[in-house]
Amino acid sequence: MSGCDRDALVAMLAAHVPTDDEERADLERMRGYAVSLAEPCSREQAEAHFTASAIVVDEEGERTMLIHHRKSGMWFQPGGHIEPGDPSPAEGALREAREETGLDVRLASVRLFDADVHWIPWDEHWHLDLRFLVIAGGTVAADAAEVHAAEWVAWDAAFERIQETALVRALGKARAATA
Repeated sequence: MSGCDRDALVAMLAAHVPTDDEERADLERMRGYAVSLAEPCSREQAEAHFTASAIVVDEEGERTMLIHHRKSGMWFQPGGHIEPGDPSPAEGALREAREETGLDVRLASVRLFDADVHWIPWDEHWHLDLRFLVIAGGTVAADAAEVHAAEWVAWDAAFERIQETALVRALGKARAATA
């Protein structure tokens, strides 16, 4: 399972400490799926599969990167499917952040930063999102094939723009971690 070794995935989820009841419940669901899905990161899993996202912060810790998602029409963190060629979910999150924003990105830590389960209505399945804290610099060059837009957003403006409670939680953790 290139990109998604089951034992490494189970260990990552076991080591993560959730910060609220929502994340705790999502983490328990993810732990169950990590052992029950035949191929946890494969898009071919009809019910659910693991994805990877980057909670991107600038070098100074003053802003976060948000992308305007094509299908939902909403603002989110960069992220997407873990590909077979990704060495790990964390590397998948970095690849997605690079593809969607054009930025130079690096992991703040290889540890899982946040965990979220959310329903994808247009594909009718669950995304089990592994979120990693990423530091970025360079010039934004959004890939129009991937996203409508990619923008650096100051923290307060980001919290006003985001509607999803789990992403608000993750951004709050990122702001605190990089202050």
